[in-house]
Amino acid sequence: MPKIADAAQPRLAKGVRLQNDSATGKSVLLFPEGIVELNDTAHEILARCDGRTLIEIVQTLAEEYDADLAALAADVRETLADLQQRKLIELT
Repeated sequence: MPKIADAAQPRLAKGVRLQNDSATGKSVLLFPEGIVELNDTAHEILARCDGRTLIEIVQTLAEEYDADLAALAADVRETLADLQQRKLIELT
C-alpha cells in the first residue's frame, strides 16, 4: 500500500457523503453502492477532510486529543489508505 504524503489533501470521493444514520445515530459513509458504518476515529478523521492536508489533520487531532503525533499520523494514514483503496476518498 503506497504511503500517503503529508501534503496530500484527502476528500470524499464523488457521490460519497458523511452523515449520521437517523436509525442508529452512528456515523456512516453513504455511497451509491452501499453504506459503511464508521468508528469514532474514522469519523473524526473524515470530518476534517475539508481541504486540509494530511499533516494539518494529524496536528489538529493531536492537539485536540493530546495524542502522540507519530502514532496518530500512522493511524490516520492507515485509515485513509483503507478508505482510498475502497474508493471512498480521493487524494489531491
